[in-house]
Amino acid sequence: MPLQPPKHQIRALHTADTLTVYQAFPPAIAEPAAAEGRFPEAFQRDRMTWIKPSFLWMMHRSDWGRSPDQERVLALEISREGFDWALERAVLSGYTGRVHASQAAWKRELRQSPVRVQWDPERGPDLRALEWRTIQVGLRGEAVRRYADEWIRGITDVTALADRVRRERDAALLPVETAYPLGTAAAARVGAAAG
Repeated sequence: MPLQPPKHQIRALHTADTLTVYQAFPPAIAEPAAAEGRFPEAFQRDRMTWIKPSFLWMMHRSDWGRSPDQERVLALEISREGFDWALERAVLSGYTGRVHASQAAWKRELRQSPVRVQWDPERGPDLRALEWRTIQVGLRGEAVRRYADEWIRGITDVTALADRVRRERDAALLPVETAYPLGTAAAARVGAAAG
């Protein structure tokens, strides 16, 4: 039986320089983004956008790319430098005493930070909730601009893969997501296991 990962550990498909995150969009945004390797003008930079390193959590969130306005699932390869920048400035979406000095300090940081983080139950190939968590990273303001204009290294439409995994439930088709090496300071900031 494989060992269960730590409850709060970032797992992702990553290389020495990049990390893959997932988002789902309507075709009007996803198709030009995948074709051109960057977001089109229709991508809203003035609102929070959530990126997810977990392929299966994105499948849960988008119902395998079948939810309205989430019909296309994109794999966005971004720079690790950018992802690390986001985590170093992140604030958890909920107060927790093991991370924050006080509720007042947490509220102040939440208002000021361009990055919000939350931990949700990871999902298995059947999309049932697992006992450990996966991270979602919400970007707004400066963070959205950096993400869209500086961090993206490649965009791939993985909608067909999503549909195939949904139909076949074959774990061998899934992207290989391993523990992401996280510095101690960033790990403490987001309440994650350091790596």
